[in-house]
Amino acid sequence: MIEFKLPNLGEGMESGTVVGVLVKPGDVLEADQAVLEIEADKATVELPCPHAGAVTAIHVKEGDQVSTGDPVLTLDADAAAAAAEPKSEAKPSAEPEPKSEATDSPVATQPAPRPEPKPTAVLPRPAVRGHTPAGPAVRRLARLLGVDLSQVNGSGERGRITPDDVHAYLRALGASAAAGGAAPQPLPDFTRWGTIEEKPISGIRRSTAQAMARAWATIPHVTHFDLADVTELEASRKAFRAGNPKGPKVTMTVLVLKALVSALKAYPAFNTSFDEARGVIVHKRYYHLGVAVDTDAGLLVPVVRDADKKSIQELATEITALAERARDRKLSLDDMRGGTFTVSNLGGIGGIGFTPIVNWPQVAILGLSRARQEYRPGADGPEPRLMMPLSLSYDHRVIDGAEAARFARHVAELLSDPGQLLFTV
Repeated sequence: MIEFKLPNLGEGMESGTVVGVLVKPGDVLEADQAVLEIEADKATVELPCPHAGAVTAIHVKEGDQVSTGDPVLTLDADAAAAAAEPKSEAKPSAEPEPKSEATDSPVATQPAPRPEPKPTAVLPRPAVRGHTPAGPAVRRLARLLGVDLSQVNGSGERGRITPDDVHAYLRALGASAAAGGAAPQPLPDFTRWGTIEEKPISGIRRSTAQAMARAWATIPHVTHFDLADVTELEASRKAFRAGNPKGPKVTMTVLVLKALVSALKAYPAFNTSFDEARGVIVHKRYYHLGVAVDTDAGLLVPVVRDADKKSIQELATEITALAERARDRKLSLDDMRGGTFTVSNLGGIGGIGFTPIVNWPQVAILGLSRARQEYRPGADGPEPRLMMPLSLSYDHRVIDGAEAARFARHVAELLSDPGQLLFTV
């Protein structure tokens, strides 16, 4: 018998909520067949089982909160093998027998599980002959979990990477990230003072809490504030919408993305990640911008890829589509990964400024608040101008205050001059 346990779902995700069970007792599974739908890290993903076998028991149900290492299924590998054997009257197959040492499909052939590899996989490993030794099933699992196989040590024959090696690598990363964290403190008994109601934390809220706690604990935050005069830009935006009523909705966020591309190219430190373990700063030569979306389920941050290569209308169309998918809970994990910089716009709600938390492993985030009329000096005396507050939070290990001030000024000046914005980017 094989007991399939919930693997680490990737990038520190140690738990999730079961939203669908895709198999039932008696089903015969192929290796890497999807068995559960799990909500984790703000997206719903299908969980494949790396083993082949007949399902003898299911240990979870819809709505259950499951954590890494919890039993999911019990499988009978012998039953699956028997079901796959040809009948006695069937003609012998001309296909060659598969090699017994193949590990591409992790089918258990012995009831005793293999010993779990030691979590040394967090150390970079050299590729063998310029090629990472892993089979198709392992590569598919790595893509699902967002794992770079070149960083995983293989425990199989000749260093071949197995599914257990991938999971061990993720467990080691999670343990490393959690090191030094304070244990949660128990709350007092609030029933002593009145009636209470307890509600379970949703998967999205749990993921948000974990990500924000990790970012706040590991990144030395500083927030720089500035104002952008968007009087002409807002007038141009409204005129464009009036002249193109059937076109995509060009919002202030769309225009800010264009200004950000220019600022990121001028100040490349803001398009990096800080790798403290290896002592390097990773500079990205692409511009994938995250856009925070407020939904009924919580905050989601889909990513607009290659923002530097898209027109304002293309950005408007894509942001609208991503926001709709976010609110309909149809975003995939890939839709929310790979961002290099994030923008969060609270202008539709209100406020005069806030201190957004950097979206790790990025090093900066720009917050937008509601633009308001302020009197500013003009040629004929004070005149009303539409001023939009900017809140730039950044990782002080990578970015200095003067550079942050210049970055924010660059963005503000582009937003204050629509012609310069269009011609610069």
